[in-house]
Amino acid sequence: MSGFVRSGLGCLGLALAVVLSGCGSKALTRAPVEDRGATVVSPVTPATVAVTKPVAPVPVVVSDNAGKSGYYTVKPGDTLIRIGLDNGQSHRDLVRWNNIENPNKIEVGQVLRVAPPAVPETAATTKPVTSSSVAAAPIGSIVSAPAKAASSPAVTGQTASTPVASASGDDDLSWIWPSGGAVLAGFDEVKNKGLDLGGAAGDPVLAAADGRVVYAGAGLRGYGNLVILKHNATYLTAYAHNQALMVKEDQAVKKGQKIAEMGNSDADRVKLHFEVRRQGKPVDPAKYLPAR
Repeated sequence: MSGFVRSGLGCLGLALAVVLSGCGSKALTRAPVEDRGATVVSPVTPATVAVTKPVAPVPVVVSDNAGKSGYYTVKPGDTLIRIGLDNGQSHRDLVRWNNIENPNKIEVGQVLRVAPPAVPETAATTKPVTSSSVAAAPIGSIVSAPAKAASSPAVTGQTASTPVASASGDDDLSWIWPSGGAVLAGFDEVKNKGLDLGGAAGDPVLAAADGRVVYAGAGLRGYGNLVILKHNATYLTAYAHNQALMVKEDQAVKKGQKIAEMGNSDADRVKLHFEVRRQGKPVDPAKYLPAR
C-alpha cells in the first residue's frame, strides 16, 4: 500500500516538474499599465501648427470738424447722392468741396463738408506783395473791386451752374404739381417722405419749379430712375420711379418742362414719388403746391 502511494506521488511530482519547466520557457506578457497622473505630449508637425497673423488696426478717421455745423460724418451705407439729397446739395458740389478723387469711394467715419465753403483766405486777407512779384500793367487797367464782390458766387464757393436766390427770396418759388395723377399716399415724415401720385406708364413728369438738374440716374436705392432738381440755396425736389429720364445733370429746366416719364422702377406699381426738401429736410409738398 505504501509503495503504491509513493509511486503516485512520484508521478505527480514528475508531472508538476514538466508543467513548471514549460512555463519557465515562455516570457510572461504583462497587462499594460496606464499612468493617469502623467501627460503624454505628442510631437507637433509644422502642418498642424495654427499660425496667428497680426490683425491690422482699423484706421480711425480723426477730424476737428466732426460734429460741426456744415459737416457730415459718413455712416455705413451712405453714398454721395444720398448725403447730397439729405443736406440739400449737389453730389458734384460735395466732390469739389471735399477734393474727392473717386466719388464712388467714401469711408465710414469720413467727415465731409456739406455746406458751401466760407470766403477763401485769399479774398479776405491782404498779404504784402514784394516788388519781384509785381507784374507791369498799363495805368488805369487795374480797377478796385466793388465792395459787394465778396458776396458773389465765385467767392463764396457756389458755382454759376447752381441757381442761387437770396435768403429772403428762397421761399418765393412758384410751384406746380409735377403730375395730374391722384394722390395715392400722403406725406409722412417717417414712412413716406413725399407724395405718391398715380398715373399710367409714360405719363409726363413735370418740373415743379425752375431749377437745375443736380442728379439724373438710378444710383439711389429705393428711388429707381430718379431726377433731383435744385431750385435755389434752400429747396430741392426729387422725382422717383420713372421709366425714362428726359434731362441730364447740370441742365437748366423751366417750371412745367417734361423731365421724365412715369414708371415703376424700384416700385410695386406705376407711380411718381415726389419730394420737396427744404435745406435737405423732407417737408410736405402739399403745403407748397397750389390747390387743385
